[in-house]
Amino acid sequence: MIAASILSDFWNDQILANEKEGLFLVLVGFILSFAFIRMSTRLMRSPRVSWWPGSVVSDSGVHLHHLVFGIVTMMIAGALGFMALGQSPYVEICAFLFGIGAGLTIDEFALWVYLDDVYWAEEGRASIDATVIAAAGMMLVLLGFSPFSFDTSSALQTIVSVIGAALIVALVATCFLKGRVLHGAIGFFFTPVAIYGASRVGKPGSAWARRRYGERSPDKQAKAEERFKPDRHTERFKNAFRDIVGGKPSEGLAAASEEAIATTREAIEDARHRAERVTRAGGRDDR
Repeated sequence: MIAASILSDFWNDQILANEKEGLFLVLVGFILSFAFIRMSTRLMRSPRVSWWPGSVVSDSGVHLHHLVFGIVTMMIAGALGFMALGQSPYVEICAFLFGIGAGLTIDEFALWVYLDDVYWAEEGRASIDATVIAAAGMMLVLLGFSPFSFDTSSALQTIVSVIGAALIVALVATCFLKGRVLHGAIGFFFTPVAIYGASRVGKPGSAWARRRYGERSPDKQAKAEERFKPDRHTERFKNAFRDIVGGKPSEGLAAASEEAIATTREAIEDARHRAERVTRAGGRDDR
């Protein structure tokens, strides 16, 4: 009863009162589609569930990623949403469909970044991070948090609001440049978190570190490497969470690339040996 009362109050006070039904349905569709597609891919990967349908492959052997279906769904839902002109329940249906498409699309976020099929690679964990950040952002908006607050009562207040918004954007951008993505995402809604992330040392592999650490500042580079060790507790916790949500990765992109290079070298070496044998055989026949 208590839980039902809380949900009822939340729906009436936060969703209906602020006309956020559309965003709520986007979030619901987003979470449901992401959860379904992750469950589906994990079942396809498991040898114990051989009956689960596999990937969609065309007659020519092209693998259609579910990213494609997500993009098409968002395009259709977005176009129909504009055609609905705010009429209920068509807008709500389109919002739900848009969320489904977004969930399917962001599940392959790593494919956007690496332009390679790294779904089960170490790099594929970026998709889990992006999903958590996107869902958290929508939840915060539904709870009433806003990244910016503009006061246009006077020219001075408007200028102050614009400067404040620019400062928040700058702090969040600094967090992202330093590789502190979570600080940047949360700091977009809670400025103190953005200030903290922007003022702390960046991760050693971040764009900030490549530009400002390294040979320019060996002390800061050493400090960053010491602070962000691969086996630190927070990283192990995050990896455990990613494994629970998305499944454990197989070999990373770098390992896969090295294996491909090694295989190519072996093939070249084998071809060379065969060519030498053919040449020697031809030479004996000429004699």
